[in-house]
Amino acid sequence: MPAAERVLLRQATVGLLLQSLFLLLLLGCCLCPATAFPKGCYPEEEEGLKTFRCSNARLTEVPRDIPNDTNKLYLDSNRIPFLPRDAFRDLPLLLELDLSHNAIASVESGAFRGLAEHLHSLDLSSNRLVSVSKDAFSNLKAKVNLSNNPWLCDCRLQELIRTVELVAGSSGGIVCDSSAQEEHVGKAFLQVIADTDFCNVYKKTTDIAMLVTMFGWFAMVISYLVYYVRQNQEDARRHLEYLKSLPSKQRRSEESSTISTVV
Repeated sequence: MPAAERVLLRQATVGLLLQSLFLLLLLGCCLCPATAFPKGCYPEEEEGLKTFRCSNARLTEVPRDIPNDTNKLYLDSNRIPFLPRDAFRDLPLLLELDLSHNAIASVESGAFRGLAEHLHSLDLSSNRLVSVSKDAFSNLKAKVNLSNNPWLCDCRLQELIRTVELVAGSSGGIVCDSSAQEEHVGKAFLQVIADTDFCNVYKKTTDIAMLVTMFGWFAMVISYLVYYVRQNQEDARRHLEYLKSLPSKQRRSEESSTISTVV
């Protein structure tokens, strides 16, 4: 083969390799957004709403790579143990959030910050919630499902129930798994608070404790004053007896001094 033909063939081969490399790079760039999603998660459209589904994805935390235009987010049936502060702050358009059937035992204050304006449905059913501060749901207008959790029935839960709007029909699933009063265990919380005001009971207990403490301090002060007066009287009596034992002239002088001192 002539040298000129070999050069042309080599140039053509190099050109084909460069074109193939360019196509591979282009294909890789097109696939980047899809491969950035957490394993087991995928986007879809549901009734015209942008949905991001991570159901049964074995997640142990709230994923970070969720598209910020998501309207419906499904994180149900995973292993998420708690919700940190600002867990969903980059999802300003979120309407529905499903966190049911996880292992959530703690919700930090501010976990739902940024969702107050648009979120209208929040599912936290079938988790491990025992006690949650009402501040965790501050300003949230969404209807919340809190059923099937091992709740501790106390003033904190009572304040929480008064703060949120429960999903219709879910209130019966909020059952006392534990309580300061044994007879409440196993009963629906709304049934219990119909007869018991946990916060009022707590306030009365606190007031009684304060009264007992104040009475204790008052009794200590009175006891000290009585002891002080008796001790002074005893010292004065002993001094007068001593003066009586002295010669008359010296005694009169000492008695005047003692009387003036007592006065």
